Amino acid sequence: MKILVTGGAGYIGSVLTRLLLARGNEVRVLDSLIYGGHALLGLFPEDHFTFIKGDIRDATVLRKVLSGTNAVVHLAAIVGDPACARRQTLAREVNLEASLQLLRLSQELGIQRFIFASTCSNYGRTADPLVYLTEDSDLRPVSLYAETKVAVERILLNEEPANGLATCVLRFATVFGLSPRMRFDLTVNQFTMELLTHGKLVVFGEQFWRPYIHVRDVAEAICLALNAPVEKTRKRVYNVGDSSQNYQKGKLAELIRANFPAARIPDYQNR
Repeated sequence: MKILVTGGAGYIGSVLTRLLLARGNEVRVLDSLIYGGHALLGLFPEDHFTFIKGDIRDATVLRKVLSGTNAVVHLAAIVGDPACARRQTLAREVNLEASLQLLRLSQELGIQRFIFASTCSNYGRTADPLVYLTEDSDLRPVSLYAETKVAVERILLNEEPANGLATCVLRFATVFGLSPRMRFDLTVNQFTMELLTHGKLVVFGEQFWRPYIHVRDVAEAICLALNAPVEKTRKRVYNVGDSSQNYQKGKLAELIRANFPAARIPDYQNR
C-alpha cells in the first residue's frame, strides 16, 4: 500500500512510519518540522520512504504528496489544549481548515482510505466519571483542540464522500511511551520524567480519571484500520484504548513512583 502520513515526524507519526515500512508499505511523510526532523533521520536510507517538508495548509503541496497514494493517515495538527489556546488562529487553520482541504483533495484525486486522528477529549467532562463512554456517547468538547476535532469528524461521518473514499475516525486515549520524537507534556511521560530527574512530583487534580494507551498500540490500531475490510471502516468511528487502562491521576502517579523508591509525592492535603 502507498500511504501518506501527515505529521509523520511527530510523536505518533515517527512510530507509525517505522511500523508501516517494516510491514512492506511505501510511506510518504509530509511534515513542516516545527519540532525538527531528527525523529526521521534513520529512515532516509529506506527504499520505500519519501519525505516532503511542507505546510499542510498549502493546497499545491497537498496535491503533490497525494499523487500516487492509496491511503492517507492524517495526524498533522496543533495538538493539545494548551498549544491550541496559545495559538488559536493557527489551530483553526491547521486542525480544521487544512483537514477539510485535505479531505476534499483526497476525494478529488481518488484516494481510497482516509484515517483521521481524533481524541477522547471530544467527550468532555461527564457528570459520573465511572460511566463508560462509547462511540455513541454525546460529544461535549470543552477546549478549542477538541472543538476542531469534532468539527472535522462531523464532516467525515455525515457527508457522503466522493469517489468511494472510505473515511474512518480514531479517537485516541491519552498516549504515552517512548517515541523517536519524544514528548514530555503527556501525563505518564511527564510524571516519569519528573520522578526520575527531580525525585519529586506534585500532582494536581489527583481524582481525575483519564484513559491511557501506549504509542505503539496507537500505531497498531492505525495499521488495523488501514488493512481492515472497507465496510468495517467506511464512515465509522472507533475509540482506541482499553477500559483496563483507565486511571485516576493520583493512582497513576503512585504506580510510576513505585519504580523510583527514593522519589516522593507530597501529600495532597499538605500542599
